[in-house]
Amino acid sequence: MDHTPLHETKIHGTTHFPYSVYRGNIPEWIPSFPLHWHDDFELIYCASGQIQVTLWGQAYQLCAGDIIVILPHAVHSIEQSGPAGGEYFNIMFHPSLFKGSFEDLCYDKYVLPFLNGERTLDCFYPSGSSFNQAVSPCILSMLAHRKDSYSTHELIIKSNLFLLLHYINQYSAAAGSDSSSLQLSYSRLKNALYYVQKFYDHEISIRKAAEQCGFSESHFMKLFKEFTGMSFNSYLVNYRLDLAAKQLSETDFKVIDIAENCGFHNQSYFTRAFQKKYKMTPLSYRKAAHLKTHS
Repeated sequence: MDHTPLHETKIHGTTHFPYSVYRGNIPEWIPSFPLHWHDDFELIYCASGQIQVTLWGQAYQLCAGDIIVILPHAVHSIEQSGPAGGEYFNIMFHPSLFKGSFEDLCYDKYVLPFLNGERTLDCFYPSGSSFNQAVSPCILSMLAHRKDSYSTHELIIKSNLFLLLHYINQYSAAAGSDSSSLQLSYSRLKNALYYVQKFYDHEISIRKAAEQCGFSESHFMKLFKEFTGMSFNSYLVNYRLDLAAKQLSETDFKVIDIAENCGFHNQSYFTRAFQKKYKMTPLSYRKAAHLKTHS
């Protein structure tokens, strides 16, 4: 089945200019963007309304003008926050954009520490905060030139990115040993997410998931809750529901078959769980999705 990869390896932009800006609208365009990670730096800028970004299990509510900075390899998701939803922009740029010659001392000094976990950064910067005020001109410039950055505005984009990297370094701090140890444990927990992605249509127990990470069940449950912001069972059900919603909107499969395909072997439980998350029955969701597609 086609679904969002946990480790996103897509090249944003081009091979020679791995940078791109995406516009998002939740829930009008997509209901949510599930947990994933990638090798790029990412900035999420809330343009209007309200969205929720979950990073390493911590949920942040973004309103218009707020910014969140996501370092490479950090696990995160984007969801609706509030009944109206919100519009936002993702600014994605690969670390290789900052690398010059074979022995680039600036790259080694200012980029590598973020990739190997030596430096860290507070991620959430509300409108009006000092970091937000410093980088907002860079962000607004990149948004203004997002459609022509590969043709005539490469220098403006690169200058903004280097200035952005400067402020990221200014506001960063050395990662403590406790932080490094926790990040290592979190990295091992990614194995459980891969396991769910591969076997979501099978019976999956906490014991089996914990074994993928080399943890005891109790330690696994504690860390997983910190890592994702939800229990493992809640994550599993939520993952299956996301896949079911995708099949409902993109296929003509019967609802009972979609439930079975996604690991729900009890039809009534599937309907209740789906209605709890999406505030409508599976059939109503399908009708709404088809109307949106053809409107």
